[in-house]
Amino acid sequence: MSDVEAKQEEEELAEGTLLSHLIELRSRLIKIAAAVIVLFVVLIPFAQDIFEVVSKPLIEVLPGQQMIATAVASPLLTPFKLTFFVALFIAMPVVLYQVWAFVAPGLYKKEKRFAFPLLASSILLFYAGVAFAYFVVFPLVFGFFTAITPSGVEMMTDISAYLDFITTIVLAFGIAFEVPIATVLIVWTGLTTPEKLGKARPYVFLMAFIVGMLLTPPDVISQTLLAVPVYLLYEAGIIMSRVFAKKPEEPETVSVK
Repeated sequence: MSDVEAKQEEEELAEGTLLSHLIELRSRLIKIAAAVIVLFVVLIPFAQDIFEVVSKPLIEVLPGQQMIATAVASPLLTPFKLTFFVALFIAMPVVLYQVWAFVAPGLYKKEKRFAFPLLASSILLFYAGVAFAYFVVFPLVFGFFTAITPSGVEMMTDISAYLDFITTIVLAFGIAFEVPIATVLIVWTGLTTPEKLGKARPYVFLMAFIVGMLLTPPDVISQTLLAVPVYLLYEAGIIMSRVFAKKPEEPETVSVK
């Protein structure tokens, strides 16, 4: 076989591989979309109840214990939008599984053994971040905002603005709690080592507060509540990377005397 024919065959194989990956990616995305849509349809009858539960942390600290709607259609659209986001969060195990299933064929046999523990960990960490935002961050942040409201000003929050605020915070904490998984994946790819990650602790500590400042409202409480868990999860990621991304031991050589 000539060099030209060999090169042409390699290009055809590469093109076929790329096409198969694109088809696989489309299939995974369709499954993700289908799961979210099915859950959304199931949850639509409970849209008002879902909004009451999600708005409870703010309603409890508002002086009048009620929010306002400044747009004509927001009383109808806002609960539906919130229901869609809730469906997306509930479907997160399906989303993460499809991502892992797409990546898994490119992993080594040893790495595949740890795929399920990492998948389960990523799902639990995401929901832990959501729960932390709802049960810890929201009461503290809303209580803080209510307490610093100037005298003569009545705090009345629009439901659309509230939805935008909580979805940003919840998504930020859900993603932030995935830091250990991201750390393991970075070590897996060979871009760094647990030892190098340990030496970068001061920079990560600073970056955690910068990220907290960018992703949360401009107050010290919410910034700290995001930065501290992110740093602690980074430390957990270093420990996990030493366990999951540990290289196989090289066989001992037998010396011949």
